[in-house]
Formats: sequence, structure tokens, C-alpha cells
Amino acid sequence: MILCVRFRLEPMWEALFPQLVDLLGEFTPIVEAAPPGEALADVRGALRYFDRTPAELASVIRVRALALYGVDCVIGAGPNPMLARMAAREARPGVTLVVEDPRAFLRDRPVAALDGVGRATARTLCGYGLDSAGRVADAPLAVLQRLVGAKTGRDLWERARGIDRTPVVPHAASRSVAAERAFPRDETDRTEQRRALLSLAEELGARLRTEGQVCRGLAVTVRYADRTTTSRSRTLPEPTAHSAALTTLAYAVHDSFGLQRARVRGIALRAEGLTGAEGAGHQLSLDPADEKARRIEAVADRARARFGPRAILPGSLAA
Repeated sequence: MILCVRFRLEPMWEALFPQLVDLLGEFTPIVEAAPPGEALADVRGALRYFDRTPAELASVIRVRALALYGVDCVIGAGPNPMLARMAAREARPGVTLVVEDPRAFLRDRPVAALDGVGRATARTLCGYGLDSAGRVADAPLAVLQRLVGAKTGRDLWERARGIDRTPVVPHAASRSVAAERAFPRDETDRTEQRRALLSLAEELGARLRTEGQVCRGLAVTVRYADRTTTSRSRTLPEPTAHSAALTTLAYAVHDSFGLQRARVRGIALRAEGLTGAEGAGHQLSLDPADEKARRIEAVADRARARFGPRAILPGSLAA
């Protein structure tokens, strides 16, 4: 049995997500994180160990998330990841939706609800009257393969029958990573807000470089005194983990908010579209200052690895 847990995290608190994943790890070691707020957990062993039904185990997880972190969640349960995710999308807060009979659950669902079915494939299938998962499941396999191809047709036919062979992969590479700073009081000083952004960009950049990753974009979330939030994201010119590039983009997004007199309670920064640094290209620069900054950054990373994360800091953060 697979649980799909969708934590109801406000953008400002996405930095809590790793701790929530660790919470699931107390029940099963097979947890696949899907930031910024979703995780899959294979709980087949946990159900036997704790002698609980899927709904009972999900209730314990929900109560612990609320008690320890103040975060509610929506949980779907099914025999495979696809059904668990579909159940979580339809579950109501406080109620775990458990898929007991996959064929009955899927029969009247639109074909576009199945994993791997995009707009083009759905349009093709609907043109032949195969507009629901039940009709796709009842269609001959050979017909589906002629319409959408051999491999895609077989995958589609199996998923319409509730079969999903995708495993839950623990410790899978994250697609995003976030960090946040809360101010001790409502902050209206733009300089202090930018210091927080600089600190966040330095933290995320160091973390990405340590893990051998780069990001394709950044999202900045601002939380105000009335607890409302505003989020905006932008794409980087090229995938990078260079702190200076992250800081420059973070400042640009922050400037676009126009927070002249806004009372800011906290700021969060999320690096999105993570990928391995070994596969990322870098446009060579003829600017000696840029090359010097990157060499200094590499030296600073080695110093932090040896003496701690605060061994070397930008001058504006040293105070």
C-alpha cells in the first residue's frame, strides 16, 4: 500500500518540508519526496508492524504533523503511486481516501487523469470515443497500440486497469530546495530585507554546490504582518549554483514586489528546476571579475567545509 501525503504548506514555510519527510521516515524507510509539498511512502511493512489499516496509519501521520509542525495534510492511499496520487487529489482535509477497488475507482475518471496522458494523447483518444479510463481499459490492447504507439499503448492500457509499475524511490533527487528567514519584528527596511535575501542565496548556493547540483530558476515568497504571502519566480539565464548569480536574481525579484512601506514578517527563497551540475553548460565569460569571484567562492566552500558554515561570510552579513 502506498500513501501520497500532500502537506498543506504555505510557500513561506516550504523550508519545513525536509523535516516533514523525516517524519514519514519514522514509519517507513521507503519515502520519495516530491517538493515543495508532496511525498510518497510505501507503508506495506509499516501496516504489518504497527497493525494498522492505511486510514488509521494516515491519521497518526496527520496528527503528528499537526502536533509537531502545525502543518495539516491531505492523504490518499492506493496499491501503487498513481492511484495514491489520484486519491490524494480528491481527498478532503481530515479524511484519507483509500482506493480499495482500482477498476471501480478509475472507471468513470477522464482519460486525462491517468499518469502519462497529455493533451495531445487525450485528444487522440477522445476522438475515437475513448474518453474515460473505463473505456480505455475495455478497449483491445492492439487498438490502443495502433493509436498511440506500442509502448505508450501498453502503459496506458495497464494504467487504465489500475496497474502502475513505478516504484517508490527513496532518497530521489529533489527538484527544488528552499530556505526562509523570519524577522524578529515587522520589517520595513529594504536594506534588512535584502540582507536576508543575500543570506538565503548564500545558503542555497553553498548547499547546491555541496550536492553537485544547479538550479534553473528562483522563487521569492514574502510574508506580511497580516500573514498573507506573495510569491514570484523567474528563470536564470543559465542553470547555476553561483551565489552571486542567485543573489542578483533574488534582488531583481524582490524589487519587482514594490515593498516601499510594506510590513514584512519573513522572506523565503526557493531554488527550482534542480539538475546535476555535471550536465549543465556554462557560458564562458571574458570578465575577469566573474572568474575571480568563482575562484574565491570555491576557496570559501572548502573553508566552510572544514571550519563550519559561518567561517566565511559576505561583509554585510558579518555584523
